[in-house]
Amino acid sequence: MIRLGGKYQHLGHGFGCGCLSPEIQHASRRLEYLTRRGVLSGLGAALFTAAAPPLALAQTSAPPTRILLRQAKVFDGKSATAQSGAQILIEGNRIASIDTTNSQPPADATVIDCGGRLLMPGMIDAHWHSLFAAVPITIAVTGDPGAIFTASTAEAERTLLRGFTTVRDVGGPVFTFKQAIDNGVIPGPRIYPSGAMITTSGGHGDLRMLSEIPRNPAQLSIVEKSGGAMIADSLGEVQLRVREQFMQGASQIKIVGGGGVSSPRSPLDMTTFSEGDLRAAVAVAKDWNTYVTVHAYAPNTVQRAIAAGAACIEHAHLMDEDTARMMADKGIWLSIQPFLSVEDSVPLTGPSAERLRQVFAATPVAYDLARKHKIKTAWGSDMLFSPEMTARQGTMLTHLSRWYSNAEVLQMATSTNAELLALSGPRNPYQGKLGVLEGGAFADMLLVDGDPLEDINLLSDPDKNLAVIIKDGRIFKNTLNP
Repeated sequence: MIRLGGKYQHLGHGFGCGCLSPEIQHASRRLEYLTRRGVLSGLGAALFTAAAPPLALAQTSAPPTRILLRQAKVFDGKSATAQSGAQILIEGNRIASIDTTNSQPPADATVIDCGGRLLMPGMIDAHWHSLFAAVPITIAVTGDPGAIFTASTAEAERTLLRGFTTVRDVGGPVFTFKQAIDNGVIPGPRIYPSGAMITTSGGHGDLRMLSEIPRNPAQLSIVEKSGGAMIADSLGEVQLRVREQFMQGASQIKIVGGGGVSSPRSPLDMTTFSEGDLRAAVAVAKDWNTYVTVHAYAPNTVQRAIAAGAACIEHAHLMDEDTARMMADKGIWLSIQPFLSVEDSVPLTGPSAERLRQVFAATPVAYDLARKHKIKTAWGSDMLFSPEMTARQGTMLTHLSRWYSNAEVLQMATSTNAELLALSGPRNPYQGKLGVLEGGAFADMLLVDGDPLEDINLLSDPDKNLAVIIKDGRIFKNTLNP
């Protein structure tokens, strides 16, 4: 992964990287000539292109004042069962009421007859990379920011149409991209942005060319200019880089505590920041009334992050019994991805492929430990670098059925993930309830043609099985009322 590169690489955080290939190195060299302004101008070009939405989404331009969904089987995001014969009234971007009295719709309401189908909250992906999820290597190699943002714009729409109305972005310069979605310029999910992930020299996400070593603290590397990652090698630098992300609008901070799968020079067992450095990052986040999540795989790395006060751990696939017990005792969140086989990753070679095999082997053990110790567990997909892989976002969710009931899977992707997002407190960019269907909550919901409480695999084929998609009170898909 290059770093428009750098960011992409941080994608490396997931499992799709060709960092050592001549093509990627060539692209990285080309990126030396791209400034932050150039990247943002590319975004502007992409957003200009996106200003005219496709016909499938044209209905979102003038949303009705009220929408009534009648004769629905309502799964509220919290319960283990659904309530039949219910109706939900949406006013603006909020749920006004839920009732079973079959009362008459308001005269000005658009009525959708659900025909007994299951209505559920929009899903939440707690580990996503909005700008790098679906950008193919062939586009990244061109070093063309406009092409990259155009591809990401298309992916944002596809993400929404898969039923994911909210994502937590854990690495990438998505602040302007998020604003474009929130302002209705392009269709896409709500974004909880972390901004650049903070790493150390040699840590996961440090994808500098060898010609950029030794590091010059007074001059940003290609990786840092791209906004995908920032390198900090002292306590003061940690504080500075964290504050910079908050200045730009971060809702939480992502710190790299250890090695990663696809970063070529950062094995999974390595640890980056000292406990003191991590504490400094946590203290700054606390000053901003939000939290730090730490990328960590190995037990010692996870334990150091917990000791430093991290609220959440990303991955932790290699954790052991003692680490799981510590997480449970201290109420630490686990944000983990159910990677099970090569179908869940783009092809990797060399050390990255071996690390990926480690993750595949460790995933069942990690989930068993999470269940055994009742760790607060969030779900994320971490799909990267491939539109073919992002199409499996719903399939990744269905992998959870190996350890959880269908109701528990749906709860995790809705109300449970929403609890994690709420840790951002006043930095929460969307002040309202997500992941639930109840009065006053944001009107983000899906109408499923079938019952995922009975067959969770329905979510693997959203094109076929999602009949209606509503986000922020706007209809983005409706196959019932064409």
